[in-house]
Amino acid sequence: MKPTKNDVTDLDSEAARRALDYYLNPSPTRPSEHNQIWTLHEGVSSEQAQAHAISLLRCAAATAHETAIHQEGSTRELIFALMHMMDMARALLEHPRPVNSGL
Repeated sequence: MKPTKNDVTDLDSEAARRALDYYLNPSPTRPSEHNQIWTLHEGVSSEQAQAHAISLLRCAAATAHETAIHQEGSTRELIFALMHMMDMARALLEHPRPVNSGL
């Protein structure tokens, strides 16, 4: 025999799930010009941003290396390839820019 449902105290489980989802799992907002995941502080020069990017790439490559040494096979090779691409990007950022000769 099915227990009787008290409409005053029992919640419809589907309605309860939707209500909880609405409040606990809101739809994420899409990044826009005014709503970005992160931005640089005003006054940060391109040289400072470049130095920070180089530092981030160095840390990412070191993390990839430490991860790769504990792997084997194609996973290891893939992580080493990723580390190599980060090192190449860092080398591009560290490469000195030619001085504009005005020609």
